[in-house]
Amino acid sequence: MSADSASAPGVLVPVEVHFDDLDALGLLHNARYPLLVERAWGAYWAGHGFGYEGDWAAAEDACNAVRELRIGYERPVTRAGGYAVHLWLDRLGTTGLTYGFRFCSADGATTYARGSRVLVRLDAATLRPAPWSARFRDAGRALLRPGG
Repeated sequence: MSADSASAPGVLVPVEVHFDDLDALGLLHNARYPLLVERAWGAYWAGHGFGYEGDWAAAEDACNAVRELRIGYERPVTRAGGYAVHLWLDRLGTTGLTYGFRFCSADGATTYARGSRVLVRLDAATLRPAPWSARFRDAGRALLRPGG
């Protein structure tokens, strides 16, 4: 199941597409979509007190790695300006999570791309999977779709 509108579970985070994000055809370059999604997630988690400030051990839950990224492009973004990323969690496990996203118009009505990404929380010393903190799990539950 994936979220299809701004009214679906999750949060709509504003992002800005700049002129230099466009390719030679004047379209948002395909590699920019994941970058803008990453920035939206960063803003969301920073607003909840999670982030990386130069020390992986102190970063705790922000010490994680991407295991998988899937993205499908539905319609081209043809100009710079304000857009949004709709974010939600499909699954919140002990050491990993799967989130879904839609790159969309600022109001969430038009979808340009959608996808999912799997993250694994890492122990900073060993780089092996480690459990998410209770604080992180509590913050993540607000984005969890029913049944996830």
